[in-house]
Amino acid sequence: VFGLSSVAQVVLGRGDFGQHLSINLGFGIGVTLGIHAAGGISGAHLNAAITLTHCILGNLPWRKLPAYLIGQFLGSFTAAATVFGLYYDALYDYTKGNFTVTGPTATASIFSTYPAPYVSLLGGFFTEFTATVMLMLGILIIHDEKNNGALKGTQALLTGILVLGIGLGMGMNTGYAINPSRDLPPRVFTAIAGWGMDVFTAGHCWWWVPLTAPILGSLAGVLIHKLFIDFHNQPVLESGNEKGQPAVETS
Repeated sequence: VFGLSSVAQVVLGRGDFGQHLSINLGFGIGVTLGIHAAGGISGAHLNAAITLTHCILGNLPWRKLPAYLIGQFLGSFTAAATVFGLYYDALYDYTKGNFTVTGPTATASIFSTYPAPYVSLLGGFFTEFTATVMLMLGILIIHDEKNNGALKGTQALLTGILVLGIGLGMGMNTGYAINPSRDLPPRVFTAIAGWGMDVFTAGHCWWWVPLTAPILGSLAGVLIHKLFIDFHNQPVLESGNEKGQPAVETS
């Protein structure tokens, strides 16, 4: 809701109610609050690519995958519907009732990502792949208690700042989906709500890239972290004391 509504305000406000930075901040704030809301309940799996990666690594049972994916899909779909209702009057005024994917009054990009006109399919894929590598690397680093992990309670804020940083530096080409759960459900909603099947054919059938590139990028991020950081970490002492010092038990 925070992310999509920030895009809507920038697009429909014709630049008078925010700029590119507003969108990045909106998504960063949304991620931070989402982690605070769901972190203790489910681990705050807001991204299907990361959820699938945890299943592949054995950190999450495969039997839980459908529930996580359904929850992510419903959350993102409902967010798109909420923003559509919130800005319906502005959408109608901006488009004169003609909801389009491309053209001078295109509005489909409010809800899902589309590549810039100059970006090739391969270039867009590489952008999403690289951005998701940085996302996964950042998340692993923030939570890496064996290295230089974040202070307890700051992980959600730092993850939001991480998403903000990705948007600031890698958002121009494709709108940085970096998350199948963020892109596909709103795309399905727009297909139903008046934009039609153009949402799946635009950008040389772009829709499949935000589904596959983040998954591969997430796996690559884990591999890079393992090879260059995790394998070189010092083991955490169970006693919590320096080597050679006796552990002191407290009641």
